[in-house]
Amino acid sequence: MVNLSYKFRIYPNSEQETILKKTVGCCRFVYNYALGLSKETWKNDKKSTSYVQSSAAITELRRQVETKWLRDVSSVALQQSLRNLDNAFTNLFKHGGGYPKFKKRKNGGSARFVKTGFRLKNNLFYVAKIKTPIKVAWSRELPSPPSSCTISLNPSGQWFVCFTCETSVEKLSPSDRNVSIDLGIETFVTFSNGTKIKQPKSIRTLRKKLARTQSSKDRKKLGSRNYEKARIKVAKVHQKIFNIRQDFLHKLSSSIIRENQTIAIEDLAVSKMVKNRRLARLISEQGWRQFRTMLEYKANWYGRELIVIDRFFPSSQICNSCGKTNKLTLDKRKFTCECGVTYDRDVNAAKNILAVGTTVSACGVDGRPISNRQLTVKQEVLLERAG
Repeated sequence: MVNLSYKFRIYPNSEQETILKKTVGCCRFVYNYALGLSKETWKNDKKSTSYVQSSAAITELRRQVETKWLRDVSSVALQQSLRNLDNAFTNLFKHGGGYPKFKKRKNGGSARFVKTGFRLKNNLFYVAKIKTPIKVAWSRELPSPPSSCTISLNPSGQWFVCFTCETSVEKLSPSDRNVSIDLGIETFVTFSNGTKIKQPKSIRTLRKKLARTQSSKDRKKLGSRNYEKARIKVAKVHQKIFNIRQDFLHKLSSSIIRENQTIAIEDLAVSKMVKNRRLARLISEQGWRQFRTMLEYKANWYGRELIVIDRFFPSSQICNSCGKTNKLTLDKRKFTCECGVTYDRDVNAAKNILAVGTTVSACGVDGRPISNRQLTVKQEVLLERAG
């Protein structure tokens, strides 16, 4: 059994939207207040602030006259904001995540409710403090009663609800096909069989539109009504690009998982690659990390094997035919090796990744990045077989 999220668009009326905006705003205030309290406590006393202490501070705020407006929204959502902050600190200390940041109003916001804060009855969605049901654009049925829901407002002014449900995922039947993936900028993925797939053309078109709308916004006076209208236009273009990219990544990753038993992919140091100023924006827009994450959890769900090859393996520079290492610059997309074989740089890299991934799988090594010494041994075995 796994917990899956199901996201739907909602259309609150004016009265409901007022309450939801107030709820989202109070959740943002509580989160920022607790984060500021944690920073101040650590600065003064070198002590961390627990969830219980933060909750007590918010309870005291709700009793004060200056902040009595916190009582106008559901306490369930406020407590979940503190839970979110507590989880953020847990990820920071245990898993090396980033330090929590203050939430900004321009980024929208969200409010999370557990079972006591919402109700579903005959496809009617009720939330605490709102008497009438909120209209939901149901696109599919929920597999089980949701354990929680999160109502969110994006920067373009659209409302969504995300239900968390427990469900089972059936394993796919075994496949005899294996594939490797080389990620790139001009071509998003290159497969070991020579197939290349680019990002949707609509994304490149929307990037030009984004540049125009962003330029128009920059000409407006900050804080004016025209500036706010232009900001919403920019946010809508950003949202459309995000939606197209999400759809593309989900469909591509799902098709790869369905058709192949073993998938090999290279471990890319994206954080270091974006330091190249000329390529930073293009690299950031690709969504490589997100694509890999999709492959990881879908492979786990459906019984596939995902092998991640060490980032230091020179997949582009080793000739797939003779095993000779060639020093290539980034501008060389095709190359003729001394053995007489002319190969496409990306296709050659994908074939080398598949060969190493297949060797790693046969030797019983798991899908985590392998060390340099392990990789050297596998590479020697690979080259012996190739020779």
